[in-house]
Amino acid sequence: MAAATSFLGILGGTFDPPHIGHLILAEVACDALNLDQILFVLAGDPPHRRAVATAEHRLAMLTLAITGNPRFALSDVDLKRPGPHYTSDMLRILREQFPDTDLTFLLGADSLAHVHSWHDPNGIIAQARLAAIGRPGTPIDLKALDRELPGMAQRVKWVEAPEIGISATLLRERLAKGHSIRYLVPESVERYIVEHGLYRSGSNGHENKK
Repeated sequence: MAAATSFLGILGGTFDPPHIGHLILAEVACDALNLDQILFVLAGDPPHRRAVATAEHRLAMLTLAITGNPRFALSDVDLKRPGPHYTSDMLRILREQFPDTDLTFLLGADSLAHVHSWHDPNGIIAQARLAAIGRPGTPIDLKALDRELPGMAQRVKWVEAPEIGISATLLRERLAKGHSIRYLVPESVERYIVEHGLYRSGSNGHENKK
């Protein structure tokens, strides 16, 4: 668990698997928003997406991925409570854990437009600021956001980041075909995936048994 900081960024996801795109965006956001630390929150039972690898494997891979960066930390808050795991609930728990910390929830610019449809959106913006991460030149229609969820525009910051073009779906597809994912994930994560036989065709993301 991360030590208490003044400004904490929250990056949640299934990280199935974690890749360099996650790390690059977190590093960019950390600098752009003057954050003391980025807390990676692993989703245990995401309501809108079914994880392929087990939570234990994803936790191990994420731990390997962020090791070595003192500004990155890991939270298993979603793994320690029953699902479904909603963002608003997760932020409330983190608010209790870090009462004197300014929380910023990081999300993709494409996801920002749909926050009003998430579970308890008012609870989300009450607990944390929102930082939309997108490629340079992508506009945000703040008036449209405020129409969907009054007060939201005042809670949003924009972070320009390079377009990475890497997704966990792409990586799983490459692995299922037996293709290399070298340079797309940290070397330690690549070794873990190979050693445990994750995401191979027919493995369903679970460790292959010999």
